[in-house]
Amino acid sequence: MIQIQENVSLKPFNTFGIDVYSRYFCVIRSEEELQHLLTLNLFKSNDRLFLGGGSNVLFTKDFAGLIIRNEISGIQVVEENDDRISIKVSAGEAWHSLVMHCVENNWGGIENLSLIPGTVGAAPIQNIGAYGVEIKDVIENVEAIDLQSGVKKVFTNHECCFGYRESIFKNELKEKFFISSITLSLTKKNHLLNINYGAIKDVLEQSTSREVTIKTISDAVIKIRRSKLPDPTMIGNAGSFFKNPTITQEALKRIQNIDASIPYYATENQNVKIPAGWLIEQCGWKGKRINNVGVHQHQALVLVNYGEGKGKDIYDLANNISASVKAKYDIALSTEVNVI
Repeated sequence: MIQIQENVSLKPFNTFGIDVYSRYFCVIRSEEELQHLLTLNLFKSNDRLFLGGGSNVLFTKDFAGLIIRNEISGIQVVEENDDRISIKVSAGEAWHSLVMHCVENNWGGIENLSLIPGTVGAAPIQNIGAYGVEIKDVIENVEAIDLQSGVKKVFTNHECCFGYRESIFKNELKEKFFISSITLSLTKKNHLLNINYGAIKDVLEQSTSREVTIKTISDAVIKIRRSKLPDPTMIGNAGSFFKNPTITQEALKRIQNIDASIPYYATENQNVKIPAGWLIEQCGWKGKRINNVGVHQHQALVLVNYGEGKGKDIYDLANNISASVKAKYDIALSTEVNVI
């Protein structure tokens, strides 16, 4: 039975630790509870926001509508043979717990995505990725429920329109569907081990284990992320706040005339991707603190709340960072985090 609470603090439910309040709040633990919620006038007549781990959201003010916390759980095998396995995972599962479950069972494909915060349902929305792997590489389909009709639709990988930190659920279908589960296709042997990123190579070379496995890759990624990214339970943050911008070859040449050391990576359509953290650092923001908010000292992509910061303070900081990057390099930064 769904319980609707009123005037609930959202501080425990967002990793920035922003203390704002929601007019209404509820938790759903099954698709049946969601279907019931869709029939309520409270749901139909208010603004609403679904929350998973709260690791990709910045609240700048109280929320006047209904917050729905997704706690639908479950992992089941759909199909398997000697080489591959397909698993259906409910949207409320913690992403990192899923990765650990797969690594323990020697199912390969998402080990490079270890320690990414948030829930499974959020993963396809922004096509989460790290260290050369994106969730689109292993998704077979996404099951989602139409928030108006209550009808479930299965989206194929192609229909999800995945891009860099993008999907159809972040654009055309934003706030129109609730993702209830995803199905992943993973390897059981002959894993495609992705160690192309230098940081992973370096950690593996320092390891006492000579064999490269999905477990050693996962361990390496966890070690790297923990060395660079602050623990949200210790200091409020939402991981990478900005996307890495993609620019043309012509724009790259222009910037190289300003700074020849600019790092870049080739992408599709002969464009290049620039690390946003490098741009921010070159503009002098790394480690800078303004009252109760700031930029993390080890990773310029991460904005932090030192304890009593307001969401608006972090948002203003982000805008100032973007403005300085635009002024120096004529590159527009866009956010990974959803600002509410």
